[in-house]
Amino acid sequence: MNRRNRINLALTAIILVILLAAWGYRALRGSSAPELSTAPVERADLEETITAQGKLEPKEYVIVGAQVSGQLSKLHVAIGDRVETGQLIAEIDPRILEARVAADRARLAALEAQLAEQRAQITYAAQVLARNRELIGLRAVSQEALEESESALAVAQARATSLAAQIDEARSTLFGDETNLGYTRILAPMSGTVVSQTAREGQTLNANQLAPEILQIADLGTMTVRAQVAEADIPRIRPGMPVYFTILGALERRWRAEVRQILPSPELINDVVLYNVLADVDNRGGELMNGMTTQMFFIVARAEQVPSIPTVALGRRLPEQDDAGEAYEIERCRAAGCAPATVQIGIMTRARSEVRAGLEPGDQVLLPVAGGASAAGRPRRLLF
Repeated sequence: MNRRNRINLALTAIILVILLAAWGYRALRGSSAPELSTAPVERADLEETITAQGKLEPKEYVIVGAQVSGQLSKLHVAIGDRVETGQLIAEIDPRILEARVAADRARLAALEAQLAEQRAQITYAAQVLARNRELIGLRAVSQEALEESESALAVAQARATSLAAQIDEARSTLFGDETNLGYTRILAPMSGTVVSQTAREGQTLNANQLAPEILQIADLGTMTVRAQVAEADIPRIRPGMPVYFTILGALERRWRAEVRQILPSPELINDVVLYNVLADVDNRGGELMNGMTTQMFFIVARAEQVPSIPTVALGRRLPEQDDAGEAYEIERCRAAGCAPATVQIGIMTRARSEVRAGLEPGDQVLLPVAGGASAAGRPRRLLF
């Protein structure tokens, strides 16, 4: 190979190396450059909600206890049974109280007999006094005899008054013991379903210090959801607010209700202040059970077919705020290119945000680059 050929070959190799280096540089630069993407302003149905965990419980229930001590001799119902108001559900051994009532009646009868005898004594003492008053004028009896007859009548009347008081006391005691005897027959105080039972037949119940529980009756036709809401969200919740919830066994179904009450006393759980919010739901179908876990969604605002953009397109929140909504920075894209702009936002969810001012139909907004600085790191409210 002559000198000229070697020079041409070397030049060719140098050119190839330069071309390969340039191609590699452009490829490397192009792979690091972010690919810009935009999203149009689109109409959508939006719903702004506050979420919370909750538990289902009966709205109306009563814990049935024993008002007298004794052995639980009979239970007429079991868990799951339907009962009506006034139905006999349990009995306590009545023999001790029956004996006490019998003794009260005997004592009352004895006192009434003594009163009848004393009234006869009053009649006789009155007759003696009347006769002595006639005889004293004739000087047929002494003044002492007259005074003795007057004293005898007064003593008889006083004893009759005492017996009458004792009879009233005996009647009161009898009434109390008869009432306690009636408590040995335990009747259902409300209509509903027996949901729990804490006592068994043959168990001795002591009602002297604390009324022992026997069973619980609940009306399962209306259930209450007790949701625990963070204190930061409580100011946005009010009675009458619509709410829906799901249960673990039917995540695709929504049960709808309204907020009935916000309990004023909070609970402190793991250093977090939570308020109990109550909402009632119709359960005549019997699908909801006591103690079920619920996922609650309190509807703060709702709008149908309103202009919206992806929430990730929102930039920094601006201090300006008016009736149109909260102000955010965005990158608005039109045919001429993208430029910073301010948009007024209404309802905001994790996915989309309502546009109230600042964008027009046909506008595009610049979306953040995946893996780069995203809107998630910018200050904004996050809703579920």
